Amino acid sequence: MGHHASDPNKIVNVTIDGITVACPETTLILDAAKMVGIDIPVLCYHPDLKVRATCRVCVVEVKGQRKLKPACGTEVWDGAEIITNSPAVRQAREDVLELILAEHPQDCLNCVRNTSCELQKLARDFGISKPLFKNESKQLPIEDSDGAIVRDMSKCVKCGRCVEMCQEVQNVGAINTAHRSGEYEITTAFNRPLQDTTCVYCGQCVSVCPVGALYEKDDTEKVWQAIGNEDQHVVVQVAPAVRVALGEEFGMDPGSITTGKMVAALRRLGFDKVFDTDFSADVTIMEEGSELLERMSQGGTLPLITSCSPGWVNFVEGFYPELLPNVSTCKSPQQMFGALVKTYYPQKAGIDASKIVSVSIMPCVAKKRESARPEMNDSGYRDVDIVLTTRELARMIKQSGFDFNKLANEEFDNPMGMSTGAAVIFGTSGGVMEAALRTVYEVVTGKELANVDFKDIRGLTGVKEAEVDLDGKKVKVAIANGLKNARVILDKIKAGECDYQFVEIMCCPGGCIGGGGQPWGTTTVTKEARMAGLYQVDSDKAIRQSHKNPAVKALYDEFLGKPLSRKSHKLLHTHYYPRNKNSMFS
Repeated sequence: MGHHASDPNKIVNVTIDGITVACPETTLILDAAKMVGIDIPVLCYHPDLKVRATCRVCVVEVKGQRKLKPACGTEVWDGAEIITNSPAVRQAREDVLELILAEHPQDCLNCVRNTSCELQKLARDFGISKPLFKNESKQLPIEDSDGAIVRDMSKCVKCGRCVEMCQEVQNVGAINTAHRSGEYEITTAFNRPLQDTTCVYCGQCVSVCPVGALYEKDDTEKVWQAIGNEDQHVVVQVAPAVRVALGEEFGMDPGSITTGKMVAALRRLGFDKVFDTDFSADVTIMEEGSELLERMSQGGTLPLITSCSPGWVNFVEGFYPELLPNVSTCKSPQQMFGALVKTYYPQKAGIDASKIVSVSIMPCVAKKRESARPEMNDSGYRDVDIVLTTRELARMIKQSGFDFNKLANEEFDNPMGMSTGAAVIFGTSGGVMEAALRTVYEVVTGKELANVDFKDIRGLTGVKEAEVDLDGKKVKVAIANGLKNARVILDKIKAGECDYQFVEIMCCPGGCIGGGGQPWGTTTVTKEARMAGLYQVDSDKAIRQSHKNPAVKALYDEFLGKPLSRKSHKLLHTHYYPRNKNSMFS
């Protein structure tokens, strides 16, 4: 570091490998090097997390200083001369990597991260093929009892990213560091399995892990078996955030809209019907919007808080059980879809509900837990049988060998594939709120909404607040993404300090586009691109309000009656429960 508090407004001149660059005094050496086209290797560093500077893979030499400095944790200063590629630097980095590899099970073919592993890439970049040291890796038991997240701590490189994410960003505190020196490890309290901790299954730890120490439980084999069984009718629903992220697995830019190719791929894989979670997102707006209006007119508990994000639901059950009366009784779109696909759909299609296998593709790890909740069987069957992440779908496509990029676009099947622009923005923070307002406005005012874009509630800001004018009736709303930000709003509600009527909470930073099941390497930049993709899909849609979806209108006319009807309550609503924080699901 410099020897004084650095000033972001002060521009300094720095020389990196002989090239001079001008940058703000608060710039990290790592970022200054990028400005001149030099990528310094990193392992513990993650652009969205606080710098820990523990692994030392990124050390550089500074002229006039004896010790090498970590580029990820050192800010530049005027006149600094930095060398990123001297013999001493290369040797130091290699030594660090050799030591990490000595404790790492070098069994790459058996690993879920093979070819997408940050440690493997570093070893390749450094030309390490035969490690110097004898391998000292210990085979620790793999923990995969909870059906959602697998922990293989034999592979942990102790970078601390997952701890930073769980403690600082999500404020959940399920994982932490323990011991010192050679005994130093990353673990849970008393080394308990995740299901006996405060874990909410958001999977954010999984999304920042650089290696195969944390990953989602792979359920692809179950899906292959169902598809291969002639007697079963296998239907699939796809969440909105998947369509703007799946392409990354096949070399496309983040935010590329792959809806048509994705539908074609799912048909190729052998699903009998390819439906859209966006259909039930529209249904969710009908139910949740009606619930909001009912509470506002009948003196119900306000603010109403959305219940689409299962990680957030786990969080409120464990950490804020006294606010459960505020949480919408609506199931999430995934679970509404599941209940309808085994009641409404078989009735319409003339298929026996017992033959239906309901699969969902989600950007999320918590959805695996949600589908397994004992109460999610209002259809008389398990509403959703199998949940796959975006990454698992990509794996299935790769196993099948067809070229995703060359697929011609195809359309979703009807009726449960028809959706509006309001539904697709569910995938990003602020989207559920905007979708609800587009419908609630017209229901309250009886007037056509001139402009359906509520731009001031969009974006990745942690906490957003807005006041919406429903034809003279003011509604105050708030939106939080990431659980640390959720606490800010929840504490205000608990203290009686806020007069919101409606609050959207998304467990993951950025909302579902940043879910724990999205392609590896997700950063804020990736999320911004995915978010732009979703708003693009929305603005391209002919119908952009949930209550105008003809398939949803038909669903109510033919089957449910009206929102909040007895049948709606039975199939589409649920109860949430206070949980003991230390064992969320026992």
